[in-house]
Amino acid sequence: MKKISLTGIKPTGLLHIGNYFGAIKPALELARDYDARYFIADYHALNIIKDPRELAANIRQVAAGWLAAGLDPDKVIFYRQSSIPEIFELTTQLMAFTAKGLMNRAHAYKSAVQENIKNNADLDAGINMGLFTYPVLMAADIILFDADVVPVGKDQVQHIEMAQDIVQAVNFNYKSEVLKVPQALVQENVGVVPGLDGRKMSKSYGNAIPLFCDEKTLRKLIMRIVTNSQAVEEPKDPATSQIYLLYQLFADEEEERSLANRYREGGMGWGEAKEELFRAANRELGPLRTRFNEIMANPAELDAILRRGAEKARPIATATVRRFRKAAGIE
Repeated sequence: MKKISLTGIKPTGLLHIGNYFGAIKPALELARDYDARYFIADYHALNIIKDPRELAANIRQVAAGWLAAGLDPDKVIFYRQSSIPEIFELTTQLMAFTAKGLMNRAHAYKSAVQENIKNNADLDAGINMGLFTYPVLMAADIILFDADVVPVGKDQVQHIEMAQDIVQAVNFNYKSEVLKVPQALVQENVGVVPGLDGRKMSKSYGNAIPLFCDEKTLRKLIMRIVTNSQAVEEPKDPATSQIYLLYQLFADEEEERSLANRYREGGMGWGEAKEELFRAANRELGPLRTRFNEIMANPAELDAILRRGAEKARPIATATVRRFRKAAGIE
């Protein structure tokens, strides 16, 4: 029997190339070895996005993006967080076993407090209870579906550790394994995808390349990648070139070696290197773009896919909540 993996996807903006190589592809590969479950974390996004039209559009775009990237809803469970009311019941149940001090240590909350201190503002300015308690909601997302592993980056391990603490508090209190203790699956082989300015690709930095942008926009953005002032005839080090680092994501081994040799030999300008990157990127992203546009053109079918996913998820969720209620004496 396969172990269970769970991946949450927060719909807070358009997907970009960094999301694709840093999160989407590695998470989809888990479906080969795990009973994989994926969800759109729309209630988590509510902490950030208050415009209903923007949130609704993001939910559809992110769901369509994962489907276009290869998620097969017939082979995995794919659902919207908001379609599973048991998540919110379990969140309330878990609150009774969660120390406030644990929430005080959450990275996002501490970061918000530090920003207020820096700005000489009230410590609680701009901090809502959704932000403060989101680790409990995240724990419920994970625990409800009996996840064995949750794929995360090193900076997200704390989320899983908090879920472990809460589960252990519940199980210790009831002296039985009421809830499964999840483990973090840190994907060491997933590297940082550089953005247009060389920093980590991120929407917040404004240096991202949208995953499903049209061909003209893709080329335009690639041509904006910041480079140094080395002349065409100068040999260049591929290991320090963000153009080459991006190229490696799309090229095969032979193409990588060929471009690296041309860098080292000299005679290749940055403009030509960017053209090579565009060619390789468009080759892979073109079919994804076409599929994404097809899915977005049929929102009724997209909604139906998410509904069917929720129908598969609900019995699992119901069983977990029933188990907790029985242990707590509130059947």
